[in-house]
Amino acid sequence: MSFAAKASGALVAGLLMSAPAIAQQYSVESGTTKPVRLSRPAASVVVGNQNIADVAVADPQLILLTGKSFGTTNLLVFDAENNLLVSADVMVTANTANLVTVNRAGAKFTYDCASDCRDAPVIGDDQGHFGKAIGQAEQAKELTERR
Repeated sequence: MSFAAKASGALVAGLLMSAPAIAQQYSVESGTTKPVRLSRPAASVVVGNQNIADVAVADPQLILLTGKSFGTTNLLVFDAENNLLVSADVMVTANTANLVTVNRAGAKFTYDCASDCRDAPVIGDDQGHFGKAIGQAEQAKELTERR
């Protein structure tokens, strides 16, 4: 094999190894987790807005993407040499199959009625309804963190 053939082969291999990540998009429902498999091991993972989505690293080639609140953020995954493996938009949606919205005297109240109806506040709901449900969720979170 000639020197030129070896050099061009090495160049192509180098370009393939350092190829930029392909922009992707992930959609996950709020309160659910989706596995994301990686082609190469990850060294660091960053989520743009941790109020919308979060990640957990199961192993170097598997991350778990969890929807926290509906909205859009981004996900960046880097390898040990700081090469970008994944650059993705993350859209967190609400599962609206069981949601019921009640409009009462110009105020909006949202409930999840899967079995029994429970408060399921969304942005735009009545401020008192939204604040009460969020306050209770924060108190429940504090109780679980104390353990």
